[in-house]
Amino acid sequence: MKIENVKITKVTLSMADHGCLTFDIFVDGGGWSCAIGGYCIGHGYLGASEFTAENGYGLEAMMHIMNVVGVDRWENLVGKYCRVQSDGLGSTIKVIGNIIEDKWFDIGKFFEEKKKCG
Repeated sequence: MKIENVKITKVTLSMADHGCLTFDIFVDGGGWSCAIGGYCIGHGYLGASEFTAENGYGLEAMMHIMNVVGVDRWENLVGKYCRVQSDGLGSTIKVIGNIIEDKWFDIGKFFEEKKKCG
């Protein structure tokens, strides 16, 4: 596993083009960049008559991320530094950590465990 310091450059919450509400966190590692997220946290699209969020897991994950990075508003993630853990170039980033404290959140593991629980 590789741990690197990154700067969050952009965050999104979108249901564009795929009928699924997702969040993404874009990070810059100084010479490389990556989007973290893409997990479906609700269903719907612009113009839909129904919107669903079967559970609150997506919001819970977003709150964990905000807590780890140290912000109380989603949009305040932009400009913050954090750490990420990955298997290196080309791998998916699923773990995000505080830049100073030993505080981590494994997004991938979180959604895997929630999926098992139903």
